[in-house]
Formats: sequence, structure tokens, C-alpha cells
Amino acid sequence: MDSNIKREIILENYQNPKNKGLLNDKSYMKVNMNNESCIDEVNLEVKIENNIIKDIRFDGEACAISTSSTSIMISTLIGKTVKEAENILQNFLNMLDEKPYDKTVLEEAIVYDDIYKNPNRKKCALLSWWGIEKILNQIKNTK
Repeated sequence: MDSNIKREIILENYQNPKNKGLLNDKSYMKVNMNNESCIDEVNLEVKIENNIIKDIRFDGEACAISTSSTSIMISTLIGKTVKEAENILQNFLNMLDEKPYDKTVLEEAIVYDDIYKNPNRKKCALLSWWGIEKILNQIKNTK
């Protein structure tokens, strides 16, 4: 993907993030994530019904990379089954760790395919994805 297109996608998702604002609905699973090396702090609310991610909401204070990554993650995962979300998550983690990954499942998250070149920004891109990983692991552990 062209670097200008990547920048446009990241900027659009930073300036107009999807599903920003928490509902404080008890039917949502919640997780708070913060990056100890910067100001990034993200609260996620995730609604899963019948093994399908129905909604993801977020709020917090975060940099452009963290906010845009959260917004893109939300767009990518809503409507997916838990199993599909686990697969997407694993491929995203592999991509950022420079391991083999399936780019066809990542949708717009592919814009972070070269973030590993700037290790300080890698945690920013991963913060919300780690939050989803915690929630998915909670679901696994309750089964």
C-alpha cells in the first residue's frame, strides 16, 4: 500500500475515530489499557452475543497512532465471530513482530505493516489490540 494512502487512513481514523464514547452498559465487557511509556490510556467496552462481536466502544487519551489503531481495530472486528477475531488479532500481532501473517484478513489494519521500523510506536499501535486479546482470553477461560 502506498505510504500516502496509509497516512490518509491513519489520519482519518485519528481525526474521526469510530465508536468513540463509552456507554457504561453492563452487558459490555470492559478493559482499561495504558502504555507505561507514554500518556496513552484506552478504555474498551466490548459486546459479544452468540459468539459474535456486536459492538466495541472506546474512550481515553491517546496519540494519533493509538487512536487510529483503535478505530481501525473496531471497524475490523465488529461483526466477526470470536474465532475470526482471534485469527485477525494473531495476524496483526505477527505482522508487528515481523513474523509471517495473512494480510488478507487485516483489512485497513494493514496500514501498520511497517510500524516495526519505529519500535516506540509499536506499543501505541498494539495497545487496544492487547485489550481485545485480554477480553478474548477472558471468554476462553469462562468456557
